[in-house]
Amino acid sequence: MDEHSLMQILKALADSSRLRIFNLLMEGVHCNCELAAQLDVSLSLISHHLRVLREVGLVTAERNAQDARWIYYTVNQSQLAELAAALGQLLDVNRIRPRIPACGPEGCTAYTLPKPLV
Repeated sequence: MDEHSLMQILKALADSSRLRIFNLLMEGVHCNCELAAQLDVSLSLISHHLRVLREVGLVTAERNAQDARWIYYTVNQSQLAELAAALGQLLDVNRIRPRIPACGPEGCTAYTLPKPLV
């Protein structure tokens, strides 16, 4: 997963309502009316949040075969696996290495302070 995709997914999940919806969907398939009832949120707001989660690929939707007015939402498991791998790599404590900063009281080799205008 590239950095931009990861950023978009994390941004989508940063909203508390979307995180709560996603958490419910991790329990299994839901329709928007179930989500609205469990979260005490309007259907239009649930639909908005589900659209955002679908756009970043975390959620998929499937219409009922007998009555297409009913839409069922579920977590996109392949996208979730990619997200878990990306977060695992990002948050891997084994990546942390001891290092000595290039800056300090003696000066900075990585950045030069701008000269005063006076």
